Amino acid sequence: MNIEQPGRPICFINTVGCAAAFFYFSRMENKAISRSLRTLSQLMELHEQNPFKIRSVANAAFKADKLPFRLDSKSEEELSKIDGIGKSIASKISELLTTGSMREMDELFALTPAGIVEMMGIKGIGPKKIAIIWRTLGIETVGELYYACNENRLIEAKGFGLKTQEEIKKAIEFKLAGNGRFLYARAEPAATALHQALSAWLHPLDEHALLGLGGAFRRCDEVIDGLDFILATSRREEVESRLPQFEDVPLIPAGESHYAGQTTDGMQVNLFFCDLRDFYIEYFRKTGSAAHVEAVLSRVAARHFENEAAIYAAAGLAFVAPELREDDTYLSQAEAGNLPELIRLEDLKGSIHNHSTWSDGVHSLEEMAVFCRDVLKLEYLGISDHSRTAVYAHGLYEERVAAQHLEIEALNARLEGFKIFKGIESDILSDGALDYPDDVLKTFDFVVASIHSNLKMDEQKATQRLIKAIENPYTTILGHPTGRLLLTRSGYPVDYRKIIDACAANGVVIEINSNPLRLDLDWRWHRYALDRGVMLSINPDAHRNEGFHDMRYGVLVGRKGGLSKTACLNALNRSEIEAYFNDRKSRI
Repeated sequence: MNIEQPGRPICFINTVGCAAAFFYFSRMENKAISRSLRTLSQLMELHEQNPFKIRSVANAAFKADKLPFRLDSKSEEELSKIDGIGKSIASKISELLTTGSMREMDELFALTPAGIVEMMGIKGIGPKKIAIIWRTLGIETVGELYYACNENRLIEAKGFGLKTQEEIKKAIEFKLAGNGRFLYARAEPAATALHQALSAWLHPLDEHALLGLGGAFRRCDEVIDGLDFILATSRREEVESRLPQFEDVPLIPAGESHYAGQTTDGMQVNLFFCDLRDFYIEYFRKTGSAAHVEAVLSRVAARHFENEAAIYAAAGLAFVAPELREDDTYLSQAEAGNLPELIRLEDLKGSIHNHSTWSDGVHSLEEMAVFCRDVLKLEYLGISDHSRTAVYAHGLYEERVAAQHLEIEALNARLEGFKIFKGIESDILSDGALDYPDDVLKTFDFVVASIHSNLKMDEQKATQRLIKAIENPYTTILGHPTGRLLLTRSGYPVDYRKIIDACAANGVVIEINSNPLRLDLDWRWHRYALDRGVMLSINPDAHRNEGFHDMRYGVLVGRKGGLSKTACLNALNRSEIEAYFNDRKSRI
């Protein structure tokens, strides 16, 4: 069988005998030997071993790649006499050729978290920087590193700056794109630009053509695998003949009425042709999931429609928004005419769960408040800087909590028509306790309880830990309930029903963390929460003013989960949410 780990050569295990294994490995290209030595030197540097030995291995790696003869044809003694190799390195190469690995490298791999090994494959991050990321910042996965870049956490570490942070962020985005999957937020600009470019290109050819963008993108799925365009034109032959002239994305035939290509960053693009009279039925087919489309069309006789609403009307259903077309879940409500009135961005009256310069944010309290009031036209800001356990994020000890509250009171005295609410993102400790005593917790208007450390838990442990925090009378909101980072970290496993039931029993709001990497609580559990009477809160987790715009992505996934403004905490206006906070505190 073959065994492969990131950054190391493929090993071949032959159960017939050692001779066969040696035969395989003794035919190893110099480049493969060089790669293995280079990996060993990086691991040695990561684990802060003897600098002289590190340089020796690194130099040998460089030398091995440039030699005019094959190393696998030499004996260990012959290898030791090669300039730049020497006896010690010759022994390592011989071991590699004999066994397919090196014991020293295996031991270092065993000491290195898999996520750190993966980081070693990202262009532009050397072992020294990875060591700081790992040991100083406590980051162990590529997803956590990407999230830290978004939170501006890297620029404060030794040897890092804004430029380095942006380069690392772009390198990670390139790596993720190589997998052919994209966060909705990252796919959106490319999708919008491509739609506009296609429309502009089509107009001179056929000004009556119809162009739609369907698929997972139109359903606002949190992760996008590609873009599906539907094109209806009465001049199809001419349009098809000129497709090679569309320079934004080269599109080639991929099937009947189907062209395909990729954007420069690797996003799959599909273009489907249809007749003008079939546009809306095809737009409908290419938008909803197979289950949804089949369930609706089973009620409809095949014919042409002037819009999508007419398709639903013919099926005896109210129009179902694209976000809800994942399956047939909402069809009974569509039949009864009582679909939820889905929340809109303009329904949000304030922003809760945000971080200022008091912890790891970029903007001051006043800058964030003025931005929310004057730019976003919101009525309030809930500030919830990190708590004392989050040392990496300059979490607030009790003295700094008191000082921040004094600043908030001073700002509230002069910010007309606006209010800052005193909050905290209190870390949930390993035993489920919050990391402040009650006499500190009671000074806040609201408390967001979140897990940030010790994420390696089984479902029972994670569920118990969360439930204990939920049962704390000072917990107002459960923050990013699973700790997931889309495409990079699945998050700790939880019993969703038990967690949601506990929130219902204790009157705790569940966050929809709107950071495009999180979007946690998963929209697939929104309806269960809503049916149990649990309120949700669309929180940007903003660490800078630009981060407030992420609330839009929270709204999109809230809509997918059937959320209406009546069940959204921050759709309450300023006086309503103040009364809500005061009522909760009065019952403690």
